[in-house]
Amino acid sequence: MNTPFLDALKKSGNRPHAAFYVPGHKQGKGISEKLSELWGEKVFRYDLPELPEFGNLLPATGVMKTAQDLAAKTFGADQSWFLANGSTSGVMAAILATCKDGDKIILPRTVHSCAIGGLIFSGAIPIFINPVYDSNFDLPYTITPEAVEQTLSQDDDIKAILVVSPTYQGVCADIPTLANLAHSYNIPLIVDAAHGAHFGFHSQFPPSPLALGADVVIQSLHKTLGALTQASLLHLQGKRVNPASIEFALQCLQSSSPSHLLLASLDAAREQVETQGNQLLDSALALSEEARSQIKALPNINLFSPACPQAGCQELDRTRITIDVSALGLTGFAADEILHDQLAVTAELPTAKTLTFVVTFGNFIDDINAVINGLRQLKQERGHNTVLSPQISRLPPIGQFISPRATFFASEKALPLSETVGKISAELLCPYPPGIPVLMPGEIITKEAIKYLQEMLTFGNQISIRGCSDSSLNQLQVMDE
Repeated sequence: MNTPFLDALKKSGNRPHAAFYVPGHKQGKGISEKLSELWGEKVFRYDLPELPEFGNLLPATGVMKTAQDLAAKTFGADQSWFLANGSTSGVMAAILATCKDGDKIILPRTVHSCAIGGLIFSGAIPIFINPVYDSNFDLPYTITPEAVEQTLSQDDDIKAILVVSPTYQGVCADIPTLANLAHSYNIPLIVDAAHGAHFGFHSQFPPSPLALGADVVIQSLHKTLGALTQASLLHLQGKRVNPASIEFALQCLQSSSPSHLLLASLDAAREQVETQGNQLLDSALALSEEARSQIKALPNINLFSPACPQAGCQELDRTRITIDVSALGLTGFAADEILHDQLAVTAELPTAKTLTFVVTFGNFIDDINAVINGLRQLKQERGHNTVLSPQISRLPPIGQFISPRATFFASEKALPLSETVGKISAELLCPYPPGIPVLMPGEIITKEAIKYLQEMLTFGNQISIRGCSDSSLNQLQVMDE
C-alpha cells in the first residue's frame, strides 16, 4: 500500500524553493517562536496550500483524487471525499444533497446539533423519532425500523432517513433493516457513523454501515483511528444520491484552503488501518475487555453492557466503556472533574449519571491501570460540593415544528422564560456535554423542554448551554409571529 498524498506533501515540503504563496509563515520561517518551541519547526514545512503537485480537493484531481480513490476502496464505497471540517460538514452536506426546501427528512431525537445546520441550509423539514431509552443509565439507544416504518407509512414527502450509529456510547442501529426499508421507499439512508470509523476492520467489531446497505456514511477518522482532529471522510455508494450534489454541497461547506496536514493524516490513517487494522484493533479490544473485567468488580459502579440484539441496540462497540457513577453520590460531571483534576485520568464524555471512556489502539495497559485506580479512588476523593444533584428528567420529546430555515431568517424577539411556552424557538439550545439539542429553531416550546433546561442549570459550570443569547436562561429568543 502507498500514501500518495502524504508522499507528495513530503516531497514538496522538502523541495528547496522561494515561496511567494500563502500561508504567510513560509514553511515556518516566519512562525511565532512560541509555536515552534511547542510544536517543533518541522511540522510547518508541510503546512502548504493547493500547489500544482497536489491537485485539488474539490473537485478532486491529481494525487488528491488518487488518495480519495484509495480511501473509497479501503472503506468499501463507490466514492469517498476527504473532509477537513470534520464530520460536521459531512452530515450537513448529506442533508443538502438529498433534501431541498420543503422536503421532509427522518431524524433521531438525539441527532448531533450539526444536523440542525443542515436543515437550516437546505430548508428541509425534520420529522423526529424518539430512540429507545435505557432508564437505568439514562441513555438513548437508536431509532427502530418499526418506528421508521410507521412514520414512512404516514407521510409521502419524506426524501431521506438519517440515523446515528454508533451512538456516543457505542450502540449500533439495525442498519440492514433500516436500509432495506429506506430503499423500499426509494429514498437514501444516511448514517452519521462519526464514532465508527474502525468498523469493518476486525471481525469482533460491528460491520461498516456501507457493508450493511447504507447509501451515505460519514466517519471521523480522528475519533477512533490515527488521523488528526477534524479529519473525516464522507462515503457514497449506489445511485440514490447524486455525487455531483455531494460535491457541490461540500464546496459550499468546506474551506477553499483546507489544511493539508489534516488531509495527509487521512491518507496515512487509511493506509494504517488497511495494512495493520486487525492487529491494532486486537490490541484495543484486549485492553477494553481488561478494563471491563476489572470495572465489574468495583463497588457502586455499574457498567453499561446492554444485551444485543434488542430494540434500538443491534450491536455494541465494546471499546466504548460507559459507567454509571450515581451510586457513589456523584454526578458524571463531578466524577469527570475529580478524575481529570486530581487523578490524571480524562474521560471522553460525562453526562448527569455516566462517564464514557474511548479505548483505541493508542492506549496501553498503563492507561487501563490508571482508570481503574482512578475509579477506586473516586469515593474517597469526593468533595462536599459534588454530591449528586436532583434527578434530571428524561430528555423531552421534540415539539411540533415549522421550517428551521424559515425561522432562522424570520424576525425574533426576547421573552421571559415563563412566557415562551407555545412560542416558536428562534434559538438552538444545546446543553454540552453531551451536545444533543433540547430546543431548535422552528420548534414549538413545551413545558417539558423548559423544565429540562432549568434542571441543566443546576449543574452550574459543569455544563454549558450553547446557542442561547442569555446564558442565564432568564429569557429566550422566539420567532416574532
